[in-house]
Amino acid sequence: MASLFRNALLLLLLAWQGAALAQPASGDTPRPLRFGILPLGGALESREPWTPLLANLSAALGRPVAALSATSYELLDRAIRRNEVDIAFLSAQMALDAVTQRRMNVVAQVARHSGPSAHRAVLLTRREGPVTTLEGVLAQPERWRLARGDNRSVTGFILPQVQLFLPSRIAMETRFRSEFVGTHQATALAVANGDADVATNNTTDFERFKLQFPVEAARLHVVWTSEPTPQGQILVRRDHSPELQAKVRAVLVGYGHTPGPHQAAQHAVLKTLHAELGFVAADNSALESAATLGYQLEKQRANAAQWVNDEARQARLQRIEAAYAEQVAALRERPR
Repeated sequence: MASLFRNALLLLLLAWQGAALAQPASGDTPRPLRFGILPLGGALESREPWTPLLANLSAALGRPVAALSATSYELLDRAIRRNEVDIAFLSAQMALDAVTQRRMNVVAQVARHSGPSAHRAVLLTRREGPVTTLEGVLAQPERWRLARGDNRSVTGFILPQVQLFLPSRIAMETRFRSEFVGTHQATALAVANGDADVATNNTTDFERFKLQFPVEAARLHVVWTSEPTPQGQILVRRDHSPELQAKVRAVLVGYGHTPGPHQAAQHAVLKTLHAELGFVAADNSALESAATLGYQLEKQRANAAQWVNDEARQARLQRIEAAYAEQVAALRERPR
């Protein structure tokens, strides 16, 4: 385990150093702003699609912007806690933690499609596997090997837990025969290759998976789809000036929407990022839906747990209510 952690940390450092070394060496060049990116597959695979957009951001800000591609949610979270990330693209839950605990502000969010094409969590099984239906998964979860996302992943853990498993009295962490935790690419591959029986994923990453791994994707099918998810967010550290935060927001909101010779190319970049509609301005209040999901998860866990008496249960529920109210109030405050 220690060896795996060291290898992951090395990959993170190499991804950051490689991007930083690519910047011109000059005594007048300001320190690069570090842009943290959620892991997709490998570090390079996560970083490359963002390169053109970060080049635009660098030109607009007048200083280098270097991609920091973490290989796991945990490593990216550690980098944020150590103030090693200036700007970040995060899932709603990680963004919520960054705002409430790490002193970052939301400046923009991905503009998502509505209706059936909205971004959603999904559950995958093999078409010819030992379990091929949702009913089969829920009937005997202890028979199946689960591949899922990090606990902070909205589509890889939180939504399936809140909307599917806990209402069926199944705790994902304890009821399955075994579990593997990884990126959405890794969980899909695990099921496709027979190393797991069921996987959490999402519509956006599964579409990306179909393009990258068409043979493996053909072995999989979706047995459950969630309600639409909260959007991914772009955040900036609060100790950066309001002017810099406003510039970052303006670049993102204008990217792909500003008429000119580069608009078509920018649209192509957004499509690669699976953000075809671009970005819209947002603030911390955009995370209220993520806070609500966390609140629902904690309430369901409290109601499913064993308690000494009902008074203890009610005390826990009251603490959950108070924490949620405090969190929502903080999200509605004017950013400082």
